[in-house]
Amino acid sequence: MSKNVSDVLVEMLVEAGVKRIYAVTGDSLNPVNDAVRRDGRLQWVHVRHEEAGAYAASMDAELNGIGCCMGSSGPGHVHLVNGLYDANRSENPVIAIASTANTDKLGIEYFQETNVTKLFDDCSKYCFMANTPVQALHGFQSAIQTAISQKGVAVVGLPGDVAAAKVENIDSSVKNYYTTGKAIPSKQELDELVKVLNENKKIMLYCGYGCRNAEAEVLKLAEKLNAPIGFSFRGKIFFDKETNPYAVGLNGLLGNKSGFEAMNETDILLMLGSDFPYSNFLPEDNTIIQIDNKPERIGRRAKVDYGYCGDIGETIKSLLPLLQKNEDEEFFKKMRKLHEKVENDYRSYAKGRSAEAKIHPEYVASVIDDLATDDAIFTVDTGMSAVWAARYLKGKKNRYLTGSFNHGSMANAMPMAIGAGLSHPDRQVIALCGDGGISMLLGDLMTISQYKIPAKIIVFNNRSLGMVKLEMQVAGLPDWQTDLENPDFAKVAEAMNIKAWNVKECAEVESVIKLALEHDGPALVSIFTDPNALAMPPHISFEQVKGYAQTLSKMMLNGKSGDVLDIMDSGKKYLRELF
Repeated sequence: MSKNVSDVLVEMLVEAGVKRIYAVTGDSLNPVNDAVRRDGRLQWVHVRHEEAGAYAASMDAELNGIGCCMGSSGPGHVHLVNGLYDANRSENPVIAIASTANTDKLGIEYFQETNVTKLFDDCSKYCFMANTPVQALHGFQSAIQTAISQKGVAVVGLPGDVAAAKVENIDSSVKNYYTTGKAIPSKQELDELVKVLNENKKIMLYCGYGCRNAEAEVLKLAEKLNAPIGFSFRGKIFFDKETNPYAVGLNGLLGNKSGFEAMNETDILLMLGSDFPYSNFLPEDNTIIQIDNKPERIGRRAKVDYGYCGDIGETIKSLLPLLQKNEDEEFFKKMRKLHEKVENDYRSYAKGRSAEAKIHPEYVASVIDDLATDDAIFTVDTGMSAVWAARYLKGKKNRYLTGSFNHGSMANAMPMAIGAGLSHPDRQVIALCGDGGISMLLGDLMTISQYKIPAKIIVFNNRSLGMVKLEMQVAGLPDWQTDLENPDFAKVAEAMNIKAWNVKECAEVESVIKLALEHDGPALVSIFTDPNALAMPPHISFEQVKGYAQTLSKMMLNGKSGDVLDIMDSGKKYLRELF
């Protein structure tokens, strides 16, 4: 029996390892939808918004190696874009099919027409418009191979008539080919690196997501060098564990004092698999060594003195036998002591009692950390939710933590939980959502309900855009247009057949979160947290202190003395770091 282009596309996706397609069907996408139905091997997940589908596919790819989403015609294309930007910047291999008008209608501003290659070019590693069946088959193969080998998004524009066209002779392989080889620096480069490390005693390792599969090797390197281990947000879940005796915390906007001090007091900063974006937190005067499997990243964030292209795990394996044991423990012990103080401070912040509807978000995050399973998957919204996750969620045995850490978009946590929950129904999936974030894609709670995804949605309901509010205050601006008037999220969830609770009293937090995590099915907990909770970065500039003081003064002069007193009371534990 002859096949059409959509039939072959389905075969290629299955061969590549795709298990699910996240999409809203219709119009030009219908031939693909029908091919998926007839084949029966792929699950079609009907999301309510294509952006949610792109986020879910990205999470599928991050956890399982490949994901797929689709959008029908112009509006569906545009809706995909934000989630695909996030996937591409996170290096998640996602195949996106952008179905569009028939070929004889293209280029004349036909109904719902977009220029696919222009629209998706900046958020993909590969973008191709198929105009004939043969082109489409070649494009599918190139898209899959590019997404996997280059780790990112690949988009194929697919006109409806091409999707439905018959193909008698397939001159493009259904099977896809890509290498899994791992690079290491040359012998000459390794000798140079060994010489530098052997000649120095104060060394810090800074580990990013590129160390995901090299935890054991990194720990062996830290032991040999007596080096504290700092980490980026994407690297945190692999190294922020009680079983890691070398951890000193995060650096960066969401970092802590010990992570910052270790990086700035070290003589040698060895950056491993981290494309750290916050250049103003990186040191300027010490020696920086960077190892990454993508050479184009080396030196683009800071003054790098030595740069090497290589897989982190394989490079460390080659390095360890050549290194001398560093017997000097002074720097390492000093940084660990500071880190213990920071951790003790965080624990004390989490213990404080709170007034009604002003629950300390630190306490909520610490409870989640205590109650979650050792292999839980956490998805985190951008904003204040990310702050509490950065400070209170620990790695444990096999936990995983992700968010929009490179693109920095709101509304990512809940749709990411869709992809995580469908691909790993055997693991606990917990989404830490901001009230502003979940409001953006609220409709896709119905996707969670329809597919009975057992995700647990924890809403930090502080009735404001908390991070934006703090940014304005630090800049010396009274916050304006940051307050949110929210619906009753619990009632909304219940209307969608999701078990839900509102929590306004501190005494109820632990018991309700426990009930939610134990519930057999999706659950949502809306916790009314303190809108004035502060989150101080690890290093405060004089201008930030000045700006914050100016904001409080302006609020006082504008008759908001009550608000100022609330801020001072809520943030007194952090304000002592400012004044």
